[in-house]
Amino acid sequence: MTEWLQENLGMSPDLSVRIAATLAIVVIALIVRWLVVRSLNRTVSDGDVLFKARKATTYVTMAVSILLLIWIWLPFFDDLGTFLGLLSAGLAIALADVFLDLAGWLFIMFRRPFRVGDRIEIDGTAGDVIDIRAFRFTMLEIKNWVDADQSTGRLVHVPNGHLFKHPTANYTEGFFHIWHEIPVLVTFESDWRRAEELIREALAALAISEEELRRHQEIASESRDYLIRFRQLRPAVYVSTRDSGVLLTARLLVEARTRRGIEDTFWRTVLTAFEAEPTVELAYPTVRTYLRDSIVVETDGP
Repeated sequence: MTEWLQENLGMSPDLSVRIAATLAIVVIALIVRWLVVRSLNRTVSDGDVLFKARKATTYVTMAVSILLLIWIWLPFFDDLGTFLGLLSAGLAIALADVFLDLAGWLFIMFRRPFRVGDRIEIDGTAGDVIDIRAFRFTMLEIKNWVDADQSTGRLVHVPNGHLFKHPTANYTEGFFHIWHEIPVLVTFESDWRRAEELIREALAALAISEEELRRHQEIASESRDYLIRFRQLRPAVYVSTRDSGVLLTARLLVEARTRRGIEDTFWRTVLTAFEAEPTVELAYPTVRTYLRDSIVVETDGP
């Protein structure tokens, strides 16, 4: 091998010996690992033990191979500083994601974009943060195939480095409440003003109390981290039109984890009120035909 490298590639004797030794170490390491794993597959019946043993074999083989390669190649460099510089550069490239995750963990610890217990959304995945570690944080997922903001029961592990790549939305930081809108569509023939009154009555029963609203306003105004100012904090109803009728959009502040319950209570109240109000009717997609001339019906016979 060394002679072939010297004759065909023009390498120095020292370099050709080191390359040949490197190839030999790699081949021997692969063979040793294959023999050990084969022996384990025959002798170990427990799946968990077999998995851990195979992983341990791989790690030990890699560690021994790396130490031998360092022992072979270290004298080739002029000094230790050159070797360490190349080694650190290689590690920086290979472990870029690991360093990014650690930087994300430091960002979470010191800047506090969220804490354990907060409800957040990142890269299209939403959930409640239940654990924060050095390389990743864990969320109890909401939404996905489940309607509204209720839990799916799955745990989602997100690398901390995602914080630098994707926007992060926090449902529970800052003002403690979020805005929720519920559209209600009534027919053009309905008394939409009466419908608006019924919707406002339903919202009044669900609105945040004046005392709690003032308390949250004081907390938000005392915070120096974010400049949060809402001019309108009371429930409101906005009127617009759609193809099938008049759209009344109910808007109110709710706690982040109560959106589905609030909407359920709202619709139960509104449906009951509309049922007792003959001048109001919910709309749905319809097709109307208008005839300008009279219809002439022809019949056979005398």
